[in-house]
Amino acid sequence: MRALCGAIITAGALMGLGLAEIGYGLRYHGFKEINPKTEYQWGAPTMSTILVVLLVMLGVGIVTAFIGLAFHHYRRYHELLREHGQSPERAHV
Repeated sequence: MRALCGAIITAGALMGLGLAEIGYGLRYHGFKEINPKTEYQWGAPTMSTILVVLLVMLGVGIVTAFIGLAFHHYRRYHELLREHGQSPERAHV
């Protein structure tokens, strides 16, 4: 369940990043033609904030998915040991 939640968070963050990049493209696609002498600006602070929040959520989702999968495999390993009559504490001896 943890891995599924992490995958859903990651998918939502990736969709949000795609929409944010479409927003950047629509807003700044003709920036050099309008002001050819100005240097590049990073954009509006609100758009930059949205981009940073989405990147952080992408990282949280990926970490949650990997930790969830690792915990899932750990639990299944101990269930397998229990089925075969070994205690998990003595499995590595």
